[in-house]
Amino acid sequence: MPPTGSIKKGLEEAVAYSQGKNIKVTVFHPEPVNVKSIRQETRLTQDEFAAAFGISVATLRHWERGDRKPHGPALVLLNLPDFVHKNL
Repeated sequence: MPPTGSIKKGLEEAVAYSQGKNIKVTVFHPEPVNVKSIRQETRLTQDEFAAAFGISVATLRHWERGDRKPHGPALVLLNLPDFVHKNL
């Protein structure tokens, strides 16, 4: 199947799922993370860690203080080390 076909199929499945249709899908719910402990485990400074994730240092500080929580792709990436550890 060409890439555009698989993208179309995925979009159709997502629409069907969002409409409540009984369709087999895998839904990933990333776990909340302790950003400060993840950064400390990497031994990166706040500047280095923020640059690695493409976020501002201010955003990182908010995450570390708990004022804000990472979401979307950032939360998925922050869950990656734990996922790899558990599954490989």
